[in-house]
Amino acid sequence: MLIQAVSLTLSLALAPLAVTSERGALRPLVELSLERVRLAGKVAAAKWGTTQPIDDPARERQVLDDVAARSTTLGLDPAVTTRIFRDQIEASKLVQRALHARWRSHPGEQPTDRPDLAKEVRPHLDRITGELLLAIKGSERIRERPSCRRKLNRTTTKVIDDQDPGTLRTRGLTRALATFCERRPIGPNVRVAHAPNGQIAGGDTSAHPGADLRRARSKHPSFG
Repeated sequence: MLIQAVSLTLSLALAPLAVTSERGALRPLVELSLERVRLAGKVAAAKWGTTQPIDDPARERQVLDDVAARSTTLGLDPAVTTRIFRDQIEASKLVQRALHARWRSHPGEQPTDRPDLAKEVRPHLDRITGELLLAIKGSERIRERPSCRRKLNRTTTKVIDDQDPGTLRTRGLTRALATFCERRPIGPNVRVAHAPNGQIAGGDTSAHPGADLRRARSKHPSFG
């Protein structure tokens, strides 16, 4: 009886630590996703006023092929990681389109410098790719649990509160993490529907990343 009581006491004492550890494992994923979303501003500036389109299927395919190859080396399922990175790419394009639209309607806000996409921006994106894959590997167990969405949502809200990325980048971050907690691959032609408030449409919205982000956005209403 004494041993059982001690075991129960230890289990109860360690449970909050396990939850904290799991959220800690998700934080690098969220912070790296936000860093990638922030870089979308530089990508948008690099393409502004040029013939380079926001949609670049050849470059996207190159990124996803690289992700699949690295995933195999890390023991990750390439179908899962390429799905997650497809979300990351769509998030970047969301931000780029919004910035281009903003600059067209507000000429005074147009960028005056054009970053070099190949030399300045893509090396950072390539670094983030490697670090994101490690973050996905480190959070593998969490992703397989039903509580994944709730924990990811809380971690995302905390990062937003801490870093104050602004409304647009918050939208981008929500999109970047849209299907992270899906436990089976989603086909490339399946679209993730988003409600106007940034939530992912359908299912238990309280569990999706973005469900509690309206509160964070109300604190950080700036466009950028």
